[in-house]
Amino acid sequence: MTDATNAKVTGNAIFLVLVASLGYFVDIYDLLVFSIVRIPSLKDIGLNAQEITDKGQFIISIQMLGLLLGGIIWGIVGDKLGRIKVLFGSILLYSIANFANGLVHDVNTYAIVRFIAGLGLAGELGAGITLVSETLSKENRGYGTMMVAVIGLFGATAAYAVAKFGWRNAYFVGGGLGILLLLLRIGTFESGMFKNVEKSDVSKGDIFMLFTNWERLKKYLFCILIGAPLWYVVGVLISFSDKFGAALGAKTIIKPGDGIFYSYIGIAIGDIVAGLLAQVTKSRKLTMAVFLILSLVSVHFYLSDNGITPERFAVLSFFMGCTVGYWATFVTIASEQFGTNIRSTVTTTVPNFVRGSLIPITLAFNAFNAKYGYIKSGYIMMGILTAVALLSLSQLKETFGKDLNYVEIS
Repeated sequence: MTDATNAKVTGNAIFLVLVASLGYFVDIYDLLVFSIVRIPSLKDIGLNAQEITDKGQFIISIQMLGLLLGGIIWGIVGDKLGRIKVLFGSILLYSIANFANGLVHDVNTYAIVRFIAGLGLAGELGAGITLVSETLSKENRGYGTMMVAVIGLFGATAAYAVAKFGWRNAYFVGGGLGILLLLLRIGTFESGMFKNVEKSDVSKGDIFMLFTNWERLKKYLFCILIGAPLWYVVGVLISFSDKFGAALGAKTIIKPGDGIFYSYIGIAIGDIVAGLLAQVTKSRKLTMAVFLILSLVSVHFYLSDNGITPERFAVLSFFMGCTVGYWATFVTIASEQFGTNIRSTVTTTVPNFVRGSLIPITLAFNAFNAKYGYIKSGYIMMGILTAVALLSLSQLKETFGKDLNYVEIS
């Protein structure tokens, strides 16, 4: 291969990582904008304090349902028709949905549009990570997926900043960013591994392959379970920090939007540390285990901070964010566990099933909360989810440096 060819390949890979990173930036922006504007937006359409909590949980659950269904749809599309088609289709859908979100005036319409946005958002990360994993060398793909996550996670800080100019404007900006990114994606190239499989007779995008082989199914479930604690921390402990703050005796209202802002800065930094630690130790499993244990410690500090202040909450949110900053590592592990013909299906459904797990997690938390209150329930759920994640992690094989150019046989 000539120097000119090498330079072209390297340039294409860098451009691909950049496009995937910016896609995840918009994905995170749109995914979390509701959590950031939940209180002011629901108050603006006429809900009282209790309705803001109850309907807020309802809308988040509906959005997560969209993510669950969208994850399946886009994952299959990615394996059957190509990763690039997912990148274009998903961003167009959730961009339109976010424009519509800026126009809602009632809870039911709000929920329907967030469901549609969830459908679109479901395809972004999985397709991007799959493309990057299959394009970069096995030694360097960890750096690529790390950069996707780090740049992407700052979408939360952008959403927080834009929301200060009004919740409707926050949705309009999210839609506009998506359209701009759609234009940038013109010229992106398809995965070489997918092109090779596309020409073969092997079954592609068959989600039932995950359920017809017990070892494959266990591996798939374990990939989902190792990510559940992260979304619990963000989706419950921080997103409903106003309630946790009241339970801790805060004299000033604790704002969830502030927590999301600082936690996602922490997650971005944590992803850098996790990515580098995995490269140094050549072990994604060890990295995940370290972060899962540290996240237990950070949640303990949060749930034991009686009389919490907004300033301490900001610090604790940042700390919790750092300790759950294993998102890129977790998604990369899932991507590396399976063959090219179902890799997009797995890499797209796993993170969305983790996001969607917020539905049963919230139901379980509410059941504990009715009996034990916010603080004890916070401890119980975190303990259960972390124990299950560590057990699941122990059952997965190390994938660092694994050759991904293979297929799954029915």
